[in-house]
Amino acid sequence: MRDFPAFKPIAIEIGPFAIRWYALAYICGIVFGWLYARSLLKNQRLWGGPAPISLVQIDDFILWVTLGIILGGRTGYVLFYNLPFFIDHPAAIFKLWEGGMSFHGGFLGCVVAVMWFAYRNKIPILSLGDITTAVAPVGLLLGRIANFINGELWGRATDPSLPWAMVFPNDPTQLPRHPSQLYEAGMEGILLFTVLAIMIRFGALKRPGMILGAFILIYGLTRIAGEHFREPDAQLGFLWGGLTMGMLLSIPMLIVGAILIVWAVRRGAAKPLQAIR
Repeated sequence: MRDFPAFKPIAIEIGPFAIRWYALAYICGIVFGWLYARSLLKNQRLWGGPAPISLVQIDDFILWVTLGIILGGRTGYVLFYNLPFFIDHPAAIFKLWEGGMSFHGGFLGCVVAVMWFAYRNKIPILSLGDITTAVAPVGLLLGRIANFINGELWGRATDPSLPWAMVFPNDPTQLPRHPSQLYEAGMEGILLFTVLAIMIRFGALKRPGMILGAFILIYGLTRIAGEHFREPDAQLGFLWGGLTMGMLLSIPMLIVGAILIVWAVRRGAAKPLQAIR
């Protein structure tokens, strides 16, 4: 086994001002994702002409998607993972610093933000969805690393002879476990980003909905795979047939993602737009 690294929960501290690793992961994920989105929009070759979204529009969209992530992520956690507790303690819903965010809720929040912003600004919903999901693995990677640093959402118990098994300080059982946060960082972050980047390089952005569908489908697959190594939330445990909440919420993603991919292929490439000024 390996010893769990002794990380401090606070990443940056200046006097009374402190930023925790999880908050820093959100900040960096949004900033790096925004910079990557701008670089994709500037490359006309990837779109077969001028991108259907301007740089000014993507700058304005950052606030919308940030609110979608935070509000959706928190709402999803409350509804999907710990509803009885929050019914008894409604004030705790607003204590974001105590943790508790759901990817699936955050994703739905982003969907609402994409649809609303696209409608108000008269830009293609699928193309905005493509650019949003193309950069999303950056945030997922940093978020899972922050989970590991915080020693939370650890993996299932495993044989202590596993070279990278470790005991997490906050685990009351003190059993050797899989560092499943790092597994998920590799699959949901590095692997997903790489696959989408390759697809983009080969022209996927020219087919609206292709990257969006691929993200949804591949994330669903990697999340289900990762859940086999991750300890279920204590208040939920295993559900029907040994499934976890993360698995159940990911199954519809497989269907929606496959439908979007098929639709994008059959619809064909979008017609080049005039330059947005």
